[in-house]
Amino acid sequence: MTQETHVPNPDVPERLFDEFPPTSPEEWRAAAEKTLKGAPFEKRLLTRTYEGITLQPIYAIADTASLPHTASLPGLPSYVRGTRALGYRIRPWEVAQELPYPTAAEVNQAAREDLPRGLTTLHVRLDRATLLGQDPDQAPPELVGQGGASLASREDLAALFADIPLAQTPLLFAAGANALPLAALILAAAEAQGLKLSKAQGCIGADPLGALASAGALPCALERCYDAMAWLTAWAATHAPELRTIQVEVHPYHNGGANAVQDLAFALATGAEYLRAMQARGLDVDSVAPRMQVAFSLGSPFFIEIARLRAARMLWARMVAAFGGNAQAQKLRLHGRTSAWTKTRADAYNNLLRATAEAFAGVMGGCDSLHVSPFDEAIGLPDEFSRRIARNVQIILQQECNFYRLVDPAGGSAAVETLTDEIAREAWTLFQRIEEQGGMAAALAAGFPQAQVASVRAERMNQIALRREVIVGANMYVNPRERSFTPRTVDHAALHAARAAELQRFRAAVDVQAALEALARAVATAPDQVLPAAIAAARAGATLGALSAAIGAGSAAGITVEPIPAHRGAEQFEALQAAAAQFAARTGSRPKVFLATMGPVSQHKARADFSTGFFEAGGFEVVAGPGFQSVEEAAQAAHASGASIVVICSTDETYPELVPPLVRLLKDGHPDMTVVLAGYPADQVEAHRAAGVDEFIHLRADCYATLARLQQLKGVAL
Repeated sequence: MTQETHVPNPDVPERLFDEFPPTSPEEWRAAAEKTLKGAPFEKRLLTRTYEGITLQPIYAIADTASLPHTASLPGLPSYVRGTRALGYRIRPWEVAQELPYPTAAEVNQAAREDLPRGLTTLHVRLDRATLLGQDPDQAPPELVGQGGASLASREDLAALFADIPLAQTPLLFAAGANALPLAALILAAAEAQGLKLSKAQGCIGADPLGALASAGALPCALERCYDAMAWLTAWAATHAPELRTIQVEVHPYHNGGANAVQDLAFALATGAEYLRAMQARGLDVDSVAPRMQVAFSLGSPFFIEIARLRAARMLWARMVAAFGGNAQAQKLRLHGRTSAWTKTRADAYNNLLRATAEAFAGVMGGCDSLHVSPFDEAIGLPDEFSRRIARNVQIILQQECNFYRLVDPAGGSAAVETLTDEIAREAWTLFQRIEEQGGMAAALAAGFPQAQVASVRAERMNQIALRREVIVGANMYVNPRERSFTPRTVDHAALHAARAAELQRFRAAVDVQAALEALARAVATAPDQVLPAAIAAARAGATLGALSAAIGAGSAAGITVEPIPAHRGAEQFEALQAAAAQFAARTGSRPKVFLATMGPVSQHKARADFSTGFFEAGGFEVVAGPGFQSVEEAAQAAHASGASIVVICSTDETYPELVPPLVRLLKDGHPDMTVVLAGYPADQVEAHRAAGVDEFIHLRADCYATLARLQQLKGVAL
């Protein structure tokens, strides 16, 4: 093929917009300030994020000229643009939808339905008992089936894997503090199905510090958790090179309310702690780092999330390099899941839109695998419909939007590159603060990450309460006629009884004493034989609890710290709405608010609409008047409505004349009547309070606190 020579045409500009004069940032700002008509530029157009970063209204390529990471190319250090030169072109991200069902049979059924329809990774959530290494008949009933599957025996894993092509299906198990016993059961069952263990792929990931942050305690000593991590990782490095054994889970911090900088810093600190622990046990960084992956939750600030993932790869490479890791070891594998914090029980179909935007950010940021939340995730177990829609979000992004054809599509964006640098700088500083405290375990013991997360969570909840952060369907734009969902829940007592009976029958049919004794000897004298001995014990019929006891035998009690509780941003307002629904169940109707709209529509509509949205966020039934011409007419209609809360809606100019007589008529003979004024005319407030106004609602009001106070006053909240 010959290369054509380009001959410039003197009649055609070489650059498309050469005929337009360039515009300077100063000229743009002058035009923007003119449009603002005197409103301060910094107040109206600059946005301060929870990370302490100030978002600019516009970014220019000149802003990125001094950023060193922008010279990087995909597949090359610093890996900010991805760890593969061709991005998703050769291998798209894995569709790794969580299957959170409580039994192996239910997980298997869902997997067999979904694998032919776009699912590419078998991602199994585990229940609390399994994560603690407990057999279901030895665990409290409420832990069995809580959060995922109850797995305890080779039979359970055989049922889980039945008719699933494991040779073509990567696995993903977030295995908590001690992954080795579960890994032994998984590998024994996979081998029995015909899979060569050298071909095992995916992740059976240990994460003791993540478990500690989430639960506040570990089932055994942290050092023994590290021992088991080292035994499993060393075995995998030699015998299962495509199997990852460590997963740094950032979800506990994100779900506690952490910002993106904190998430990233905690991930780095946890990864550094694990590398040190593995090195102390004789493993080298080039063997350990490729066995690790980080799992991030993906929240709602779209560009922040893209930048955070890009910064994560860059900083992870820097951190691993500091341990002496080679270029291959510096490549970070990223798993993403759309945020649980952002999902609502109220108006749950909105979660489809939230999850789509979050998944889009994950793809733009370069996730290697991804879970998209079913829209009913916050309500209960997903059904086939919600599972399918969530899975199809990923398939549409891949195959209809064609994002697999692009390499680092966000690269070069002045906004994304600037945010990547800012997040990286802030996260590295916080990471160093944690290192100065002795590392992540010491920081958790001292309560440092917990305090950091709690501070941001309080700020988030305050902004949501004030409705400065909008959650559609929860604190704004509530749908009073929303159809409620019937949650698909787990009967923990029944499941506990059934699982206990299954295990008792299973134990009666096997003899595992010799295999467990061999495992205990390996733990004591031959660390390189622990995983093979554990697999042999699993084959013989040892249960998860027996394997955990043998591996943790003689270890001291686990460390305890203050746990980081999981929250959702909408939970405050959902609690108000739930209280109103319970009130309706007791009394036959929701708590009622009457809007005394005074004067023509143009006079009252803006505040009437605001008041409607304000009270509907608390589950109140709002009854609006037609626009009253007299206070007598308004008071009569308010009393006839049966409401014990009346909101006066008009203008600041009319309030001095309207409010005193209307309040007097509303409260005359109705001592339980609460009068609310829509608006906050500062120079009139004291006079209106003296006239009997009880509350003021306005743009700066704490919506949640006001509604909670009124619910308590009216007997809605018990």
